[in-house]
Amino acid sequence: MTIRAVITGLTENERLNFFLTNRIPRRTLTRFMGWFSKIEQPLIRDGSLAVFKLFCAPNLAEAKKPGFRSLHDCFIRELRDGARTIDRTGNVLVSPCDGILGATGPVRDNTLLQVKGSPYTLHELVRAPELVAHYRHGTYVTLRLTAGMYHRFHAPFDGRVERVMHIPGDAWNVNPPALKRIDRLYCRNERAVLGLQLDCDQRPVTLIAVAAVLVAGIRLRFLDLPFERNSDRPTLMPCTARFQKGDELGWFEHGSTILVLAPPGYRLCDNVADGGLIRMGQPLLLCP
Repeated sequence: MTIRAVITGLTENERLNFFLTNRIPRRTLTRFMGWFSKIEQPLIRDGSLAVFKLFCAPNLAEAKKPGFRSLHDCFIRELRDGARTIDRTGNVLVSPCDGILGATGPVRDNTLLQVKGSPYTLHELVRAPELVAHYRHGTYVTLRLTAGMYHRFHAPFDGRVERVMHIPGDAWNVNPPALKRIDRLYCRNERAVLGLQLDCDQRPVTLIAVAAVLVAGIRLRFLDLPFERNSDRPTLMPCTARFQKGDELGWFEHGSTILVLAPPGYRLCDNVADGGLIRMGQPLLLCP
């Protein structure tokens, strides 16, 4: 798809947004922002934080600490105790992050939706035949994190991480204008595929952390991911990291997306609806 075809039909605001975040050298800008956001010089820090607060409206009242060393320190802020309630119901998988609910529902054979009318396949997304077979006819949930949101992600249930696959890729924006215009966007961007073995089921559930423009990286609490982004070759990393529901698994260094894949038999909770806002710890899926 050409940029000319992509831009045709966008509103003026969407056209400007698309141009500013996708027509630029995305990887170069992402590396620059990763460096710039870590500057702790007071004038630069205070100026960049003021711009961030003006345009992104983060809720810093729920942050664990009142001040930040840098813009980056603010991006990856932790929450104060009690800022989120974790649903402890026995068969409920909770949302791993704060997010806006995007395309959500049953996996149609091998196909998921990015937005209405824009499909992509499990094979393109996870790059593992055994996972494709496992989640065929299962359920998926798309959770988009905006720039001002809390950027850490957590365990949806008690269990362990048994494997992580890091897939290098691009850094397209994952906002609605890009999702509507760039085919198979999630399959193009850098991502980390986390295989979770939950205590409620013998079948694994998978979380896919998808990076985006201005995201300097995906970080995991229990494992260092490769930094190679100029290759298309996935790296599989076996691991055993035990966690309880609500424990932190990792964070984005800016906003992005978490995709949740569950095998057949899982059902969406009643509060899950496309376009709705969900917070980490709220009900997401029911384990069979």
